[in-house]
Amino acid sequence: MNSRIDWALWRSFLAVAETGSLSAAARALGLTQPTVGRHIDTLESAVGQTLFLRTPQGLGLTEAAAALVPEARAMQLTADSLARRAASAPEAGAGTVRIAASHVVGAEVLPTALAPLLAAHPGLAVELALSNDSADLLRREADLAIRMARPAQGRLVARRLGDVPLGLFAHRAYLDGAGRPESMTDLKAHVLIGPDGDPAALAGLEAFGGVIGRSDLRLRTDSEAAQIASIRARLGIGVMHAGIAARDPLLEPVLPDLLNWSLDAWLVLHDDLRRLPMVRLVADHLSTVLPAVLRSGVLPPHSGVAVRAT
Repeated sequence: MNSRIDWALWRSFLAVAETGSLSAAARALGLTQPTVGRHIDTLESAVGQTLFLRTPQGLGLTEAAAALVPEARAMQLTADSLARRAASAPEAGAGTVRIAASHVVGAEVLPTALAPLLAAHPGLAVELALSNDSADLLRREADLAIRMARPAQGRLVARRLGDVPLGLFAHRAYLDGAGRPESMTDLKAHVLIGPDGDPAALAGLEAFGGVIGRSDLRLRTDSEAAQIASIRARLGIGVMHAGIAARDPLLEPVLPDLLNWSLDAWLVLHDDLRRLPMVRLVADHLSTVLPAVLRSGVLPPHSGVAVRAT
């Protein structure tokens, strides 16, 4: 096996592995299909074995190729991180920073928090990697992450952002029609919105003291974004971040004296990256504004000019 294989060949290999066809991989890479095909042929010759099998569904991975995918994906993540670093100017405020967060935080919280930062720094670009799975900062899948639990890895630096209050909320129009619950038992007569199969989310139903279980949820989805959209659509009652709900005057808290809890929010970054000017700039800004945005849904006073790194 040739140990000095061009990265471009591995890049095409990963694209074909993820898309299942030469044509789809070519579109993803901005190359022609014959070029990607030549890359695969050259790579197979270099490693001395077949990597893909033609099937009715497209190109399937051989067992040997499947074992190579995780390493190729790690190479891609490192290459992406290297490209972001190389394209960044040495001064703060210029370059690209990639932030990992959940779908809800990325859609409902970060746009408000990032608006003054991007307005103040025209040379800065931000990439949002949204997933409910925790990004692996140690493998450079992102430069920063917003997490609702403190990470255990030793090389990660975590800044606590404070508590994120949660509660039950419903649209005023829904409550006007269905009535306002006065006890947890009353909730069983309502359209309840909640998780489907996520074990951690289902464990949160313990907060209802055994009164409400999965079978009582009439709309079940593990997508928090879909839950929030359903609450806004007047469908029923569900859990929301209080700060997100506070931005909509038509959303009302339900049983706030009985049901209120919180999550612990953290800003996390790799120790090796916190000294980079643009990463430090974004981290300092988010650690300044996110506590207020997560808690109340609005920017704190005097946040129109983003915090600058020193």
